[in-house]
Amino acid sequence: MVSILPKTAKGEIFGFLGPSGAGKSTVQNIMTGLLPLQKGDVLYEGQSLKEVSPDFYNQIGVSFEHPNLYSKLTAQENLVFFSGLFDTPTEDPIKLLDMVGLRESARKKAINFSKGMKQRLVFARALLNNPKILFLDEPTSGLDPTTANKIKGIIYQKKKEGCTIFLTTHNMMAADELCDRIAFLYNGKIVAMDSPRALKLQYGKKAVQVEYRDNKEIKSKLFFLNNKDELKAFNEIVSSQNVETIHTQEATLEQIFIKLTGRGLE
Repeated sequence: MVSILPKTAKGEIFGFLGPSGAGKSTVQNIMTGLLPLQKGDVLYEGQSLKEVSPDFYNQIGVSFEHPNLYSKLTAQENLVFFSGLFDTPTEDPIKLLDMVGLRESARKKAINFSKGMKQRLVFARALLNNPKILFLDEPTSGLDPTTANKIKGIIYQKKKEGCTIFLTTHNMMAADELCDRIAFLYNGKIVAMDSPRALKLQYGKKAVQVEYRDNKEIKSKLFFLNNKDELKAFNEIVSSQNVETIHTQEATLEQIFIKLTGRGLE
């Protein structure tokens, strides 16, 4: 099990990253009370999860990686049913379905939904009670780029509203784009934790790749900017040549994970 669970702040998107089978979903299930703790504790505002009142579940929303829906109910009926489980005001189901692009499918049974549609419905369900803490497990899995961007936009909006978001994923691009901080989980331990930018600066090269046109020939050169001579040469190229492209050589999150653990995030 994870040795240290990170402390998250209000309005923060925290990414919990690791390969399939690393235990990300298990940690989320423990943090939401679905699985019992075998060792250690989970604290919410200083209070143990073992001691929280039933009202705690009025304050959290959970979107599971594998959609768990009532397949014989329509999308709207699913949301209406689950809204009745809360002892707090809930959002209008049609409004939520509209937000995730399912308004026209409100009266269709979930059994006829595609994987992506089910994923969006589960995500909408997590927003029913306007949660203070949102647990998202692979929220963009199975979604096309346009729909995934819509879901990311909703996540950003919830962050602006002060919602704390705990995101478990092995999608490095989504984590890099969304998260304020990330933790890499491997073999039950957090092997690195910081902002995506800080991790890339720590493990990446301080270098740029420059493509420039010399007469009719395209040339490419890599400059390491922490070297004074190469920094001078880079400035000379930029000021004297017809530069076509400049790319930083920062490490990707997946490259960092491989460097730390020796394996990929598939």
